[in-house]
Order: sequence, then structure tokens, then C-alpha cells
Amino acid sequence: MDLTQRLDQADGLLSGVRAPNPARMTSVVALYRFTPLSDLPALQADVRALGAREGLRGTLLLAPEGLNGTLAGPREGLERLMGQLRSWPGCADLEGRFSTAAEMPFARLKVRLKREIVTMGRTDVQPSDGTGRYVAPEAWNALISAPDVTVIDTRNAYEVRLGTFSGAIDPQIESFSDFPAWWEAHAERFKNQRIAMFCTGGIRCEKSTALLTAQGVSEVYHLEGGILSYLEHVPEAESQWHGECFVFDQRVALSHGLAQGTAGMCHACRRPVTPEDMASDTWEEGVSCPLCIGEYTNADRTRFRERQRQVALAARRGVRHMA
Repeated sequence: MDLTQRLDQADGLLSGVRAPNPARMTSVVALYRFTPLSDLPALQADVRALGAREGLRGTLLLAPEGLNGTLAGPREGLERLMGQLRSWPGCADLEGRFSTAAEMPFARLKVRLKREIVTMGRTDVQPSDGTGRYVAPEAWNALISAPDVTVIDTRNAYEVRLGTFSGAIDPQIESFSDFPAWWEAHAERFKNQRIAMFCTGGIRCEKSTALLTAQGVSEVYHLEGGILSYLEHVPEAESQWHGECFVFDQRVALSHGLAQGTAGMCHACRRPVTPEDMASDTWEEGVSCPLCIGEYTNADRTRFRERQRQVALAARRGVRHMA
């Protein structure tokens, strides 16, 4: 998990912010577009101004290669944001993936300027130069069932742990920037195979398939709209997805129909945890989980327990605490 993602998760609980009414659903939109952008500070200021007017929260990343983000708020405000973004170069047909949350999943609006909108660490890899072939969610099962297709999950290991597709290869990477080295080390074993790749919403596959295409891999495919689109459009009875899909907000994970999943978050190590993890003797909310039980000192655990105590006190007062 990179620093931006850890900060985004930490910002999910902000001290002094009134807890929203669970009975009121909040709209959430995820979006990205690879397109050359210039005058980024001016674009940043425009989004901040609109977001403040419309009561939007979440994160939008802007870079010379495009934009990427997940934001939440009133549906009408998110639609006005989409209208503004569609006025930008190369974004006239920009679409967002809408879902809902039982409460506001973000503490504030952040519009950040970055070198890349998804960090691969390879600025020479440009999706605008060519990517894999898009495969609609409805056609994905047939593709990944073919005997000459190798299916690769491009997400981080802690995400794959919650769920993945039948037969998919897990590269066991800690961050997306590790993927190029993993591919270089294993490319030969996939020779003469068609490659099908997938990720949460599609953006990491834009870069990973661009990497393979640039290296001359002839048949590279990726799931259009990512796992979230598949879970939205493919009936559970026909699904080859097993588990839940990790998302970088307080919902933690989504399941079929984009319903909120059962996974929780360990606020000690910032990794998602399953119900089985939370039933373990090593689980202590806000303090430890089976994944990090050996990673921290007793002094760390003492700090974590005090933080969790403050979280509980804030909850009793009806406010949310930075956790």
C-alpha cells in the first residue's frame, strides 16, 4: 500500500466530524481517464471550488497523464462535477462508476497533483500509445475459461487475499510499482499464451497491459471497468469471482451487486481483514490482527490501545475520530 492510500484510509475517520445518518445513502463515483493535461494548478482550483460548493469529499489525483479519483456526496453534486470534468481535453465522454455508501466514506476533499495517476514508476509506459483489448464483463467468463489464456491479477497481495477470479495468478506484489519487475522475471513462462489482466476499476490494467503491449506481447486483454463492473453486471449465479473486492474507502470491500462486503480494517497495520481474521485470538480492534501480530512492539500496542480508546470515546459523543 503506498503512502497516498494509507493517508486516504486514515482520513476516513476525522476527529470532530459529525457521524452521518446511516439511513441516508451517500452517492460515490469512481473515475479515471488517461489524457494529456496541462495547467494542473488551475484545474485543481476549479475542482476544489466546485467540491466546496457541492459538499463533495474524497480524492482526485491530477497528473500530466490524466485524472483518477473516488469522490462522494450528493448525486446532483457529483453529476455537476462530472460535467465540469467533461469540459477538459480528452474527457468529453468521461463516465464514472456510481455506487452508494451507508455513510460518507471520506472526511474531506483532496485534489492532489501527482507525477502519475496510478504509480507504476515507469513514466515511459503511456496507455495513450496502446493498451490491451477491452473485454466486456459479460464476455469475461468465456475468455478466462479458455485453455490458452493466462489470467493475472494486477492488484496488491492484501487485495487479492480478500477475493479474486478462478484460476488467476497472484503476483504477490506489495505495490503496483513492483509489477514491472515481477513481469520481467516471469514473462518467459507465459510465452505463447494469451494474457488476460484485471484490477479493481480498470486503471492499473491500462498501464499493465500497455507495458506488455510495448514489449511485443501480441494478445493482451483486460476487463473493461475492472472487477467493480463485473460485480455490477454479472449475476452471482454465473460469476467466476470468489470473495470480496477491496476498495480504498471506509466501505473496505464490495461484493456482487456492489453491496458492502463483510471485510473490516485493521487500524494498526491498515490491511483489510476477513470475518475469520476478526474471530482470531490475535484480533484486537485497533491494536492487532493475524497479519500484523508480529510486526509491532509492546510500546506500539500501548499507543494503539490508547488511540482505540479515544475512538470509542468519540463514538459515544457522536463524532468520528482519526483512526
